[in-house]
Amino acid sequence: MEITVLLFLTSGLFLGWSLGANDAANVFGTAVGSRMVTFVTAAIVCSVFVILGAVLSGAGAAHTLGRLGSVNTLAGSFMVALSAALTVYWMTKAGLPVSTTQAIVGAILGWNLFSQSPTDFNALTKILGTWVVCPILAGVIAIVLYKTTVAVLRRLNLHMLRQDAYTRIALILAGAFGAYSLGANNIANVMGVFVPLSPFTDFEIAGLFTFTSVQQLFLLGAIAIAVGVFTYSKKVMLTVGNDLLPLTPVAAWVVVTSHSVVLFLFASEGLEHLLAGAGLPTIPLVPVSSSQAVVGAVVGIGLLKGGRQIQWRTVGNIGVGWMITPVISATVCFVALFFLQNVFAQQVYREVHYELSAGAMDRLATEGISTGGFDELFGREFRSSVGFRDALHQRTRLSRSQESRFLYYSEITRIFIDPEKLDSLEAGWLSKRQFAALRALSGNSYIHKWALAEELSQESSEWKPLKNIAVNKIKNKRLREKLDFVYRTFSENE
Repeated sequence: MEITVLLFLTSGLFLGWSLGANDAANVFGTAVGSRMVTFVTAAIVCSVFVILGAVLSGAGAAHTLGRLGSVNTLAGSFMVALSAALTVYWMTKAGLPVSTTQAIVGAILGWNLFSQSPTDFNALTKILGTWVVCPILAGVIAIVLYKTTVAVLRRLNLHMLRQDAYTRIALILAGAFGAYSLGANNIANVMGVFVPLSPFTDFEIAGLFTFTSVQQLFLLGAIAIAVGVFTYSKKVMLTVGNDLLPLTPVAAWVVVTSHSVVLFLFASEGLEHLLAGAGLPTIPLVPVSSSQAVVGAVVGIGLLKGGRQIQWRTVGNIGVGWMITPVISATVCFVALFFLQNVFAQQVYREVHYELSAGAMDRLATEGISTGGFDELFGREFRSSVGFRDALHQRTRLSRSQESRFLYYSEITRIFIDPEKLDSLEAGWLSKRQFAALRALSGNSYIHKWALAEELSQESSEWKPLKNIAVNKIKNKRLREKLDFVYRTFSENE
């Protein structure tokens, strides 16, 4: 099994290489293009901090991607990663900065279409929204930061040589921060689909700390990113650094810093915790395109200077690349899955069945959702979400939120709280009461996730979600993560 997993991991490594080849331009392209930092220096710093970000912070990165589609087989994960990698590689070869997130989103949507799996349109809307907001926000930040920096430098009146020296150091520091953020936020795009199947085991280093299996997996992916930085990123760096707009060293620093700030805003769990703790609205933790952030920042500075020096044809080509990347990735994934399943006889997805049971209808009624007119569907089992949704909409028109509740309560997931798995479970992040509640259900079987969640909440209030307000957002999110862990561990669908 481990040899098979390692073989399928090659597509993740290819995607990591493609990410390094393309996205390194987002953190050091302007520095290299302005000749303030050499390509070799940029590649070394970028590689080191990408690896650090992936290993130290990658496991905590929040990705809405998982809600778009749950790729549930090893062969399917392989093809999703490979389709995204091929798309990023082709765009990189053309010298266009594209987003790995865009490619992954497209590949997952392609898998959803092929497997007839549901797509979370709320998550998709948030992601698509950031693809519009991200470059605009980066441009606004770049304009404000540039004007502020220029004003400060005029007041300081530094000698040109000293200013260049300070700017070079600032570029390297900003690039290091950007590379760290890139590794922390994008490594899950590269290797995340393989986390449940990691062939590695935890081990301690000098008795000081534990190097987890996930960290080992992310290290492998981060090394692939670093190789991509060294071997193939120079062309895209020059596209970002020179072809869009000639940049001064100070402007180059502003671009890198603006890019890093945008990544931080949309990817920081710490910031989300701080805002939620204060009862304030939180910034959605969604995949943000670092390519879009950099291009937005460059264009923002260009507009501040009048816009005449911006190479609008290059901007247009990049924009077209952004639009077609997810389409290409989805198409490649859909076609490749067909061949992988029908030519190579690989299981690329596992069917998820749905049944409108009495318990499901009761739960829907308690939420105020009318189940009238659905009596004919009672007890029928559907082999895909598409068939189930079509049967629902033939009888009445449902809103997306109502449809999602029907899917949630009707999804069949056979779960058995296996005493042997329970005894060997290492779940230190579950509280004593949560673990005791789980142990109290040892030997029980369930066919719906929600049924297990309800019994756990009856055993302990620590399994019960809190009121859905901003201040409770983080705690409820952690609870959902723990429930997902329990579902995966004891599911008999695997």
